[in-house]
Amino acid sequence: MSNQEVARAFNEIADMLELKGENPFRIRAYRRAAQNIEALSVEVSELDEESLQKIPGIGKDLAQKIREFVERKTIKQLEELRKEIPSGLLQILLVPGIGPKTAKTVYDRLGISTIEELERACKEGRLSGLPGIKKKTEDNILKGIAMLKMGRERMPLGRARPLAEEIVSELKKLKEVGRIEIAGSLRRWKETVKDIDILVTSREPMKVMNAFVRLPQVQDVLLKGPTKSSVMLREGIQVDLRVVEEESFGAALQYFTGSKAHNIKIRERAMKLGLKINEYGVFREEDNKKVAGKTEEEVYEAIGLPFIEPELREDLGEVEAAEEGRLPELIETSDIRGDLHVHSRWSDGAHSIEEVAEAAIEMGYEYIAITDHSKGLGIAGGLQAEDILEEKKEVDALNRKLRKFRILMGVEVDIRSSGELDFDEEILKKLDFVVASIHSGFRQSSKQLTRRLLSAIRCPYVNVIAHPTGRILGERQEYELDMEQVLKAAKRYQKALEINAYPLRLDLKDSYARRAKEMGIPIVISTDTHMTEQFRFIRYGVEVARRAWLEKSDVLNTLPLKEFLRRIKRQR
Repeated sequence: MSNQEVARAFNEIADMLELKGENPFRIRAYRRAAQNIEALSVEVSELDEESLQKIPGIGKDLAQKIREFVERKTIKQLEELRKEIPSGLLQILLVPGIGPKTAKTVYDRLGISTIEELERACKEGRLSGLPGIKKKTEDNILKGIAMLKMGRERMPLGRARPLAEEIVSELKKLKEVGRIEIAGSLRRWKETVKDIDILVTSREPMKVMNAFVRLPQVQDVLLKGPTKSSVMLREGIQVDLRVVEEESFGAALQYFTGSKAHNIKIRERAMKLGLKINEYGVFREEDNKKVAGKTEEEVYEAIGLPFIEPELREDLGEVEAAEEGRLPELIETSDIRGDLHVHSRWSDGAHSIEEVAEAAIEMGYEYIAITDHSKGLGIAGGLQAEDILEEKKEVDALNRKLRKFRILMGVEVDIRSSGELDFDEEILKKLDFVVASIHSGFRQSSKQLTRRLLSAIRCPYVNVIAHPTGRILGERQEYELDMEQVLKAAKRYQKALEINAYPLRLDLKDSYARRAKEMGIPIVISTDTHMTEQFRFIRYGVEVARRAWLEKSDVLNTLPLKEFLRRIKRQR
């Protein structure tokens, strides 16, 4: 039983309740529970009802529904809602950017019940003129359909990586398995992937293949053989398992990690040296003698290069940098000293500030910033000014008790549609750390959205812009921005930009983060934690930073506490 399956069932219930116009807080409870279930490090099928109720956001009712799903593979409420809500409505609701009201309008007025019918109607201009729908709405729906199609072809990293790691963990239990590694774009930590590649060594490959195709995650077996097997998982992604020789493992890992463009560049260099490279090893052209292949390091050394980290292998200058000794010393997860975007029970977090601090100390951190939402985000329990000051008293009291750890009192202040911040400077200047972000008005013009971010950057008390482009992988595209203007302003005012490590955000994306590095703009890597288990997501943010060529010195929250405090003080 996959946690993702339970989360999908809860999200489907939330979608149908939304279509019925039910209480938004009830709908949010299902979505929050789904999010928290996905973040768990233990399978819900292993938990009894009492243990389930210890998961933040899950009370007795939802715990019973989880147990019902584990035992019956469905939930009675879900079945009843499916009978009540036409399946066509749910199809339309899958399109990013379409809300329940628009979905119901196009279904009731035009009888549209499939994505294909919706796309055709938009292209023919049949939607504009319906209540609340304009020409721009049609354009946005078409963009959403394109995004949905892409999402069906590619899975977000945050969903694919745990699936791959779970399979590797299962196969590692087999005594017949030697070395085993994830390969492909997943090893390069691309933000979306088409499939999962796994390499393994074994002296008894058929025993490994037999175990692989029988894994409980497998829905269909597409191919089974002694050197390669392919399966389709229940989650809708293909997994290819290849068994390779021990002496060729490094060459195979390099070859199947890619990217294609990187491998072409490597082969071209090898040819100039009288060598050829393939998945079996590095060979001399003149006599076909194998000279390397057991490890990846050997492969690169054979062509006169230092090892190139997988995250850099995109043919974006990494081979030239390796030739000239300019490869960056990439940031590591262990370099992070604190998390600067953390929510507590004061707004929409699941834990008390003390519980959050204890979890951060277990992570080995020196500091965190508590950044609960401001008043503009009412649905997330946004705080009034007086609430912020009361929360600060609690933080101050905790800091008096703590040793060798500091809680920074902060806020995630909303950037309103007008460009004004949710709190005035009199409140913000009393805080240690201020995160500013956009949570609404995503469809404003590029000029308006850019102006909003620039306004926040100019505020002397704002330290960092969080999830700057607003995207959610597979659900919402980044909003239209003049990113070059935003970067220039961040450089001028020395404000940090966040790499939000939440696996479905990963925002800033790697290309923007690399541009920020080139311009000397400080970066912060934070998790946007709403429950303590989400602290583990920090590695996703670090991997984005590694793909962006970032080093420890490029990231503010790698600094020790005293140095960090001096640095943010200079921003004001």
